[in-house]
Amino acid sequence: MANEQIRKAIYPGTFDPVTNGHISLIERSACLFDELIVAVSTNAGKNPFFNFDERIGLMTEVVSKLDVPSKIKVVGFDGLLAKFASDVGAKAIIRGLRAVSDFEYEFQMALMNRRLAEDIETIFLMPSLSWVYLSSTIVKDVAVNGGDIVGLVPTLVKEALDKKLTK
Repeated sequence: MANEQIRKAIYPGTFDPVTNGHISLIERSACLFDELIVAVSTNAGKNPFFNFDERIGLMTEVVSKLDVPSKIKVVGFDGLLAKFASDVGAKAIIRGLRAVSDFEYEFQMALMNRRLAEDIETIFLMPSLSWVYLSSTIVKDVAVNGGDIVGLVPTLVKEALDKKLTK
Protein backbone atom coordinates (compact mmCIF):
# COMPACT_ATOMS: atom_id res chain seq x y z
CA MET A 1 0.00 0.00 0.00
CA ALA A 2 1.78 3.08 -1.28
CA ASN A 3 -0.09 5.52 0.96
CA GLU A 4 0.91 3.86 4.23
CA GLN A 5 3.63 5.69 6.07
CA ILE A 6 6.55 3.63 7.32
CA ARG A 7 6.95 3.98 11.08
CA LYS A 8 10.65 4.64 11.52
CA ALA A 9 12.57 5.18 14.75
CA ILE A 10 16.16 5.90 15.73
CA TYR A 11 17.99 4.34 18.64
CA PRO A 12 21.10 6.51 19.06
CA GLY A 13 24.13 5.94 21.21
CA THR A 14 27.88 5.75 21.42
CA PHE A 15 27.68 1.97 21.95
CA ASP A 16 31.22 1.75 23.32
CA PRO A 17 30.82 -1.20 23.53
CA VAL A 18 27.41 -2.56 22.65
CA THR A 19 26.02 -4.47 25.63
CA ASN A 20 23.26 -7.02 26.11
CA GLY A 21 21.19 -4.15 27.52
CA HIS A 22 21.50 -2.29 24.20
CA ILE A 23 20.54 -5.46 22.33
CA SER A 24 17.46 -5.87 24.52
CA LEU A 25 16.31 -2.34 23.65
CA ILE A 26 17.07 -2.87 19.95
CA GLU A 27 15.01 -6.07 19.80
CA ARG A 28 12.09 -4.50 21.68
CA SER A 29 12.19 -1.33 19.56
CA ALA A 30 12.28 -3.33 16.33
CA CYS A 31 8.97 -4.91 17.36
CA LEU A 32 7.35 -1.48 17.73
CA PHE A 33 8.42 0.07 14.41
CA ASP A 34 8.58 -0.88 10.74
CA GLU A 35 12.20 0.25 10.57
CA LEU A 36 14.76 0.89 13.30
CA ILE A 37 17.91 2.87 12.66
CA VAL A 38 20.63 2.17 15.20
CA ALA A 39 22.60 5.41 14.98
CA VAL A 40 26.17 5.14 16.24
CA SER A 41 27.39 8.56 17.32
CA THR A 42 30.93 9.80 16.85
CA ASN A 43 30.66 11.49 20.27
CA ALA A 44 34.34 12.38 20.43
CA GLY A 45 33.74 14.09 23.78
CA LYS A 46 33.43 10.69 25.45
CA ASN A 47 36.91 9.53 24.31
CA PRO A 48 35.64 6.12 23.21
CA PHE A 49 37.53 2.86 23.78
CA PHE A 50 36.60 1.63 20.29
CA ASN A 51 36.94 4.05 17.37
CA PHE A 52 33.94 5.10 15.30
CA ASP A 53 34.42 2.50 12.54
CA GLU A 54 35.00 -0.29 15.06
CA ARG A 55 31.78 0.59 16.90
CA ILE A 56 29.78 0.64 13.66
CA GLY A 57 31.33 -2.69 12.65
CA LEU A 58 30.60 -4.35 15.98
CA MET A 59 27.02 -3.09 16.00
CA THR A 60 26.47 -4.21 12.41
CA GLU A 61 27.75 -7.68 13.23
CA VAL A 62 25.63 -7.90 16.41
CA VAL A 63 22.47 -6.77 14.58
CA SER A 64 23.04 -9.28 11.77
CA LYS A 65 22.64 -12.09 14.31
CA LEU A 66 19.26 -10.88 15.65
CA ASP A 67 15.89 -12.33 14.64
CA VAL A 68 14.86 -9.10 12.90
CA PRO A 69 17.99 -7.84 11.09
CA SER A 70 16.08 -6.79 7.96
CA LYS A 71 14.14 -4.19 9.99
CA ILE A 72 17.31 -2.74 11.51
CA LYS A 73 19.80 -0.48 9.79
CA VAL A 74 23.08 0.53 11.45
CA VAL A 75 24.49 3.92 10.51
CA GLY A 76 27.02 6.34 11.90
CA PHE A 77 26.21 9.96 12.48
CA ASP A 78 27.72 13.17 13.76
CA GLY A 79 25.98 16.36 14.79
CA LEU A 80 22.51 17.09 16.11
CA LEU A 81 20.35 14.03 16.67
CA ALA A 82 17.13 15.94 15.95
CA LYS A 83 18.44 17.05 12.55
CA PHE A 84 19.64 13.55 11.73
CA ALA A 85 16.25 12.10 12.75
CA SER A 86 14.46 14.63 10.52
CA ASP A 87 16.82 13.96 7.62
CA VAL A 88 16.09 10.21 7.68
CA GLY A 89 12.34 10.63 8.22
CA ALA A 90 12.18 9.14 11.69
CA LYS A 91 9.09 9.74 13.80
CA ALA A 92 10.61 8.64 17.10
CA ILE A 93 13.85 8.60 19.05
CA ILE A 94 14.28 5.65 21.41
CA ARG A 95 16.13 6.26 24.67
CA GLY A 96 16.82 3.80 27.44
CA LEU A 97 16.28 4.64 31.10
CA ARG A 98 17.98 2.44 33.67
CA ALA A 99 17.48 4.52 36.79
CA VAL A 100 15.99 7.77 38.03
CA SER A 101 19.45 9.32 37.60
CA ASP A 102 19.18 8.79 33.80
CA PHE A 103 15.85 10.57 33.63
CA GLU A 104 16.97 14.16 34.29
CA TYR A 105 19.55 14.19 31.49
CA GLU A 106 17.32 12.28 29.07
CA PHE A 107 14.35 14.53 29.83
CA GLN A 108 16.41 17.64 29.04
CA MET A 109 17.63 16.10 25.80
CA ALA A 110 14.10 15.07 24.82
CA LEU A 111 12.82 18.61 25.37
CA MET A 112 15.64 20.09 23.29
CA ASN A 113 15.06 17.56 20.52
CA ARG A 114 11.36 18.44 20.57
CA ARG A 115 12.25 22.13 20.27
CA LEU A 116 14.50 21.37 17.29
CA ALA A 117 12.12 18.90 15.63
CA GLU A 118 8.63 19.10 17.14
CA ASP A 119 7.22 16.31 14.98
CA ILE A 120 9.62 13.70 16.40
CA GLU A 121 8.67 11.99 19.66
CA THR A 122 11.09 10.64 22.23
CA ILE A 123 10.12 7.24 23.59
CA PHE A 124 11.70 6.07 26.81
CA LEU A 125 12.12 2.33 27.30
CA MET A 126 13.32 0.64 30.44
CA PRO A 127 15.71 -2.26 29.96
CA SER A 128 14.77 -5.75 30.98
CA LEU A 129 15.22 -6.14 34.72
CA SER A 130 18.30 -8.30 34.17
CA TRP A 131 20.10 -5.35 32.50
CA VAL A 132 19.07 -2.40 34.71
CA TYR A 133 22.55 -2.11 36.24
CA LEU A 134 24.45 -2.54 32.97
CA SER A 135 26.25 0.23 31.08
CA SER A 136 29.10 0.38 28.59
CA THR A 137 31.16 2.23 31.20
CA ILE A 138 30.72 -0.58 33.72
CA VAL A 139 31.58 -3.22 31.11
CA LYS A 140 34.79 -1.39 30.15
CA ASP A 141 35.77 -0.90 33.78
CA VAL A 142 35.26 -4.57 34.60
CA ALA A 143 37.13 -5.70 31.46
CA VAL A 144 40.07 -3.31 31.96
CA ASN A 145 40.44 -4.54 35.54
CA GLY A 146 40.44 -8.22 34.60
CA GLY A 147 36.86 -9.04 35.55
CA ASP A 148 34.58 -11.44 33.73
CA ILE A 149 32.20 -9.82 31.23
CA VAL A 150 30.79 -13.06 29.84
CA GLY A 151 27.03 -12.69 29.61
CA LEU A 152 27.15 -8.89 29.69
CA VAL A 153 28.09 -8.42 26.03
CA PRO A 154 27.83 -10.57 22.90
CA THR A 155 30.72 -13.01 22.46
CA LEU A 156 32.10 -11.07 19.48
CA VAL A 157 32.20 -7.88 21.58
CA LYS A 158 34.00 -9.70 24.41
CA GLU A 159 36.54 -10.99 21.89
CA ALA A 160 37.06 -7.48 20.50
CA LEU A 161 37.55 -6.10 24.03
CA ASP A 162 40.00 -8.89 24.89
CA LYS A 163 41.95 -8.17 21.70
CA LYS A 164 42.12 -4.43 22.48
CA LEU A 165 43.27 -5.09 26.02
CA THR A 166 46.08 -7.45 24.99
CA LYS A 167 47.64 -4.94 22.58
